[in-house]
Amino acid sequence: MPFLLAFVLFFVLPALQTLQLSFTDSGLTETHGYVGLANYVELLQDPGFWYAMLHTGYFSLLTVVPLTALGLVMAMLINRLSYFASTVQAIFFIPNILPIAVMAMISSWMLHPTFGVVNLVAGTQIAWFNDPDFAMPMVALATIWWTVGFNVLLFLAALKNIPQDLYEAAGLDGATRWGTFRYITWRQLRPVTLMVFGLQLVASLKIFGQTYLLTGGGPFDSTKVVLHYMYETGFVNQNAGYASAIAVTFVLIILLILLLQSLLSRFMNRRS
Repeated sequence: MPFLLAFVLFFVLPALQTLQLSFTDSGLTETHGYVGLANYVELLQDPGFWYAMLHTGYFSLLTVVPLTALGLVMAMLINRLSYFASTVQAIFFIPNILPIAVMAMISSWMLHPTFGVVNLVAGTQIAWFNDPDFAMPMVALATIWWTVGFNVLLFLAALKNIPQDLYEAAGLDGATRWGTFRYITWRQLRPVTLMVFGLQLVASLKIFGQTYLLTGGGPFDSTKVVLHYMYETGFVNQNAGYASAIAVTFVLIILLILLLQSLLSRFMNRRS
């Protein structure tokens, strides 16, 4: 009952209110009359929204697969360690517990154009977060450094649960390392891999804090993602009705993407 009460109070009711506002021409502090589907029609013709969707997809492309693959590789390497495995595991996980403001500050220092360690090592003076070509990849790189430790923990837990009898039987049968990975490790890890991929996909689509703190959506709006666009529409331009329409549309897009991912996962499982 306490969880159900909190869920209804802080999720269901605000979601229903957002849906209701999306059909109005409301401001930030006042509610105006209903306008039907006018906000959604305007949204479909709004190039700013679709550019924000493009930037969000670009960020997801830069982070989802690398975060999943790096988490798997790092977990397999740590799992092979005989000594200091816990220490190495902690080193990878420590960035994940940092607040996003601290992560943004560290990333800004490391990528500073004059005294940043990246430019000092590379011998360059590139303003990474002020260049339209580098800004989003650098935000993605900072996000990977910040969050990959959580995926490592998930994969490590899955690796620990694989029965060692399978590896012993494969060794007696003369299986190669690649064969052991393909037919034992990968098949045992596939459910966890799909789960990690899904979690990272949702997290990447919901990006806001990294771009807001590191680039402010710039330069030239090259890192302005959907949630940033929605925030500016609702709180800066004080157009709560249109911002609510953006929120509802974006939720539907995420649900559609997750549905397609689920169908693809089921298809792959059936083929295997």
